[in-house]
Amino acid sequence: MTHLYSKPRIRISGDRAMLVEYGDTIDLAVNEKVRAMTTLLKTSLPEGVEAVIPAYRNLSLIYDPLVTSPEKLLSLLLELEARLHEVKIPAARIVEIPVLYGGKFGPDIEVVAEHNGLTAEQVIAIHTGTDYPIYMIGFTPGFCYLGGLDKRIHTPRRKTPRTLLPGGSVGIAEAQTGMYPVDSPGGWQIIGRTPLKLFAPERANPFLYEAGDRIRFVPVTGEEYGRIRTKEGSRWTPSA
Repeated sequence: MTHLYSKPRIRISGDRAMLVEYGDTIDLAVNEKVRAMTTLLKTSLPEGVEAVIPAYRNLSLIYDPLVTSPEKLLSLLLELEARLHEVKIPAARIVEIPVLYGGKFGPDIEVVAEHNGLTAEQVIAIHTGTDYPIYMIGFTPGFCYLGGLDKRIHTPRRKTPRTLLPGGSVGIAEAQTGMYPVDSPGGWQIIGRTPLKLFAPERANPFLYEAGDRIRFVPVTGEEYGRIRTKEGSRWTPSA
């Protein structure tokens, strides 16, 4: 059930930011309103607003307190509500992520399989059978929070997190799946790894995706993994 607020709820976050909430649950309809408001705000950034950061069910406005105030911004947000019908949210872009599942790159795939009474092959088929919407990006550069994980492969986090996971690791934790863009600690069940460089500050666009896109995981062989890795994540073509 969707729980959209009739009016946005405001929370002050320090002296330079305000959190604008549009619902009380993680839901595509709530997230679409967040995206629509983000689009309107970014089309013509309000005076004093320095950044608009969308999340699952809210957005943050970073502003200059010497130029504007929460009261002025709330008034503007309410005016924008009447213009939501003008917004055409672009169709979700599908971003394909090649993944080598199992083995040393996916040491926990058997854990996921056993927990759900499946084989590793079934886990791979289910995991690659959904296009996952990106609700938000955060935690580490390029870490995307995805929705839509099939209940058949929901699996608890590891009891003891690993102190270091290689960038590119793909995992599952409870009802979530996602990728670790950079080396970092992590407690997710790791089922594979992508050869793509998910975060590269030297690129014109450091990220391969953004909030609102959809991630499609594509299984690859060890040979394909090595080829893509050698090309440092340049364009690739999934096997037929």
